[in-house]
Amino acid sequence: MTAEQQRLKVNALKKVPLEQWGPYLSDRQWGTVREDFSSNGDAWNYFPFSHSHARAYRWGEDGLGGISDFFQNLCFSVALWNGKDKILKERLYGLGNFEGNHGEDVKELYYYLDNVPTHYYMEFLYKYPQQEFPYEDLVEKNRNRSRLEPEYEILDTGVFNDNKYFDVKITYAKHSKRDIAIRIDITNRGKTAAPITVLPTLWFYNRWSYGGLTERPCIKKINNNAVKATHERLGNYYLYFQKADMALFTENETNHEKLFGRPNQSPFVKDAFNEAIINNVNVDQLRENTEGTKFSPVYKYRIAGGATKSICLRLSDVLMDQPFPHGFEHIFATRKQEANDFYAEILPKNVSEDWKQIQRQALAGLLWSKQYYHFDIERWLSTTDDISPLSPERKTGRNHDWQHLKNQDIVLMPDKWEYPWYAAWDLGFHCVSMALVDPVFAKHQLILIMREWYMKPDGQIPAYEWNFGDVNPPVHAMAALQVYHIEKKQKGTGDINFLKRIFQKLIINFTWWIHRKDANGNNIFEGGFLGLDNIGVFNRSMPLHGQMELEQADGTSWMGMYALNLMDMAIEIAMHDPSFEDAATKFFEHFVLIAEGLNELGMWNNEDKFYYDTLAIKEHDPIQLKIHSIVGLTSLFAVSTIDKKVFDKLGDFRKRFDWFEDYRKKNNKFWPNEEKADEETILLSLIPKERLIALLQRILSETEFLSEGGIRALSKYHEKNPYTVNIDGTDYTIQYDPGDSTSNFFGGNSNWRGPVWIPINYLIIQSIKKYGDFYGDNLCVEYPTGSGNYLNLEQVSEELMKRVISIFELNQSGRKAHGDYNWFYQQPGNEHLILFYEYFHGDTLHGLGAAHQTGWTALAANLICDMSENLPPVEQAQEVYEEENEEDV
Repeated sequence: MTAEQQRLKVNALKKVPLEQWGPYLSDRQWGTVREDFSSNGDAWNYFPFSHSHARAYRWGEDGLGGISDFFQNLCFSVALWNGKDKILKERLYGLGNFEGNHGEDVKELYYYLDNVPTHYYMEFLYKYPQQEFPYEDLVEKNRNRSRLEPEYEILDTGVFNDNKYFDVKITYAKHSKRDIAIRIDITNRGKTAAPITVLPTLWFYNRWSYGGLTERPCIKKINNNAVKATHERLGNYYLYFQKADMALFTENETNHEKLFGRPNQSPFVKDAFNEAIINNVNVDQLRENTEGTKFSPVYKYRIAGGATKSICLRLSDVLMDQPFPHGFEHIFATRKQEANDFYAEILPKNVSEDWKQIQRQALAGLLWSKQYYHFDIERWLSTTDDISPLSPERKTGRNHDWQHLKNQDIVLMPDKWEYPWYAAWDLGFHCVSMALVDPVFAKHQLILIMREWYMKPDGQIPAYEWNFGDVNPPVHAMAALQVYHIEKKQKGTGDINFLKRIFQKLIINFTWWIHRKDANGNNIFEGGFLGLDNIGVFNRSMPLHGQMELEQADGTSWMGMYALNLMDMAIEIAMHDPSFEDAATKFFEHFVLIAEGLNELGMWNNEDKFYYDTLAIKEHDPIQLKIHSIVGLTSLFAVSTIDKKVFDKLGDFRKRFDWFEDYRKKNNKFWPNEEKADEETILLSLIPKERLIALLQRILSETEFLSEGGIRALSKYHEKNPYTVNIDGTDYTIQYDPGDSTSNFFGGNSNWRGPVWIPINYLIIQSIKKYGDFYGDNLCVEYPTGSGNYLNLEQVSEELMKRVISIFELNQSGRKAHGDYNWFYQQPGNEHLILFYEYFHGDTLHGLGAAHQTGWTALAANLICDMSENLPPVEQAQEVYEEENEEDV
């Protein structure tokens, strides 16, 4: 057992399986709903980036490559100045929702290089231009571009030309749980010397201004190389630092005079360091001050071309005379080796070094995406930020009906800049990847989202802070089962208590779906936009004419998957606890009824061989919305098998199964696809075999869904054949849109009309693999469609995995994900940097959307694990890889 695994074993015994210190600091707190106290709910304009360096936050903190304790009492991050910028680089910059031509968008180059679950070792890399940061240029160029044009990115501005930038690498290595070594390495990647000022910054989250603390915390000078941070909840911590040019103290308080024209109580405000370093304002006062709630030692360098300067610090709860003893730096090498040992133990050995690199960075990004999330809706609605008065509009505005929601936890975020708030269905996928490295924490996250301070009393799971009441696909039962089986494979035994615990909460949520999203009681579900944003011809969350109702093929399919997952879960539990046998029967029968609704009530088009959403209109024939999208492919997700040994042990379940089958067949009622293979296994599928084959023909067609990197969200068929429908005199049209969104639905920052999305590909691949396990060579299909090349479905799933993984693979041209920016990533030192985007262009596969949505894009790591099961032993793996890529090499 490695050192990291031993630490995880200790953490597993905790009520909350977390380390006290980790990467819990957000990358962006400004522009969030929880910082919005406006009357009109305009979060981006209420707290813009221009306020972030001078205005104290209400619900959390942000910083550059930072850490905090798990209640974010005390924070640490790094601030920089290149001698030319008008503000310190204290946090990542990006465009607000109304500034970008495709919605909000981070405009920085940064990378999560490494991390382990206990955060005993972490690496973060930031690339800082030596020229003035192009804030205005990024805003102006993007503002002037239409939705039909690509985004104007920082690599387009020229500030990284000729390598005129610094690599700022921040490394954390823990001596113990509360003793953290910090090293900041600043490398001049250019050829000529350039100046840089570095401010490692320690500060307290401002709770005192809002009655959250009895006493104001304090950071106080001990000597020229140490300060003491005292907090009534956290206790005492000490920041030790090497000799600095100067040390500055201020307060984490809003600069009211600068922002709002109101006098400040003192010059010690949040942006005082900014004014001192850049404008030489109040420098002596800040240097003479010996205490505050924000502190920085200041290091001024002029670094020669190609040279590196290093700064070491130590944050500890122990008072010590020699914080940097001889050999101090060895802690970094020790923890790095422990991280290497950990990943070598848990990840496949028989894959190429490039695949290992992809997995390592994907999982590092996932671990870096743990964030402290603090939001109490009731307090938010009934208090102010002392800037804007209480308004009656907020009382009935956004999320007013979620006043039970009181979150203060460490949660896996989709992207700590673009989505620095949890999203329910994203979290399900995050946990599937997290299970590879820390299944205990993955289980904790799934339980957490269903606890009473998250789940609404009626059973609804909160979607995301912009609208907690929106409806996300119900993937949590799927995620719980995946996490369970991943851990069972690792340890040899499964956590039945976890399944029991989450099963109880999932039943409540399933019941909410039944009561709220099946208006006609016919097992056809509406659901809303279901997390797929703009996949429909119109906004599927918008209210329709009172005589109309949108019955959703994907809503119904998701619920079929949900019922089948709950059946599988109940069976797994019942094999240990027979009291759950009835629950297995209940969800099996419910699955049958949902399958009947999907297949018999007008969603299948026998001519097109596809499932469509249906617009039901009173006293008129229903209208099928004939869009070839993943809406019609979600029907694949509900598939499972039951082994004979289950029936042997669960006699009542078998009896009911047989009776229900006999009854429905005698009465000519729909029965889901059920076949016996060697009399040992029964297949349950939402769709009959012939419909499965028809869907696969479309999925595997390169003129429809199949791209070089996996399955597109919308068929390429609609590139030349847009679909239009007239509703209440208005024409609505949808067409294949492979890149950035050209629709403004949901802010226009994501697109389900053509790109490749990794989580959907993961579900499709897993489902096809299940079919392949059952049918074996008895069912073969053309791959690709029309090629004359026939494969069984397990082989098809492998080919699809290869395509998805290829998005991130390094070849002669670079990585597909980096697209037109491979020129930058082919430069020495950048070859192994990988960005895990939100989604990928349906034709070119370059990354789009959130640039660091490692959360669900980390599923690439799971796919590599799955692929490794069918690869040769380790000694042959590199030979196979090189042979397959011989042309590129």
